[in-house]
Amino acid sequence: MTCRMYPADDVAKPLAVNIVRKPAKLRSSITPGTVLILLAGRFKGKRCICLGQLPSGLLLVTGPFKLNGVPVRRVSQAYVIATCTKVRGLRVRMRMVTSWQAMHKCS
Repeated sequence: MTCRMYPADDVAKPLAVNIVRKPAKLRSSITPGTVLILLAGRFKGKRCICLGQLPSGLLLVTGPFKLNGVPVRRVSQAYVIATCTKVRGLRVRMRMVTSWQAMHKCS
């Protein structure tokens, strides 16, 4: 009769991760130029303008800073209310938006 030796601790196997993360689908009421109301954070209750959606799915919004003090920020769709007011003539290049994200990626 042979004695079998088992390891003292179970060896954890890494789980297979098959998740494909897609950015959140943009709400139909939110388009570039839409006036939004922020619901959380330091600027809650403030109105801001949606500049566009980043590749990560977050929205890029601004006050503009000179008008109401809201800087260019990344915000989740879950924390904004879209109003029916739109800013006409807003021209934001998505290249500028993605370069802004690359510039502030470390923060």
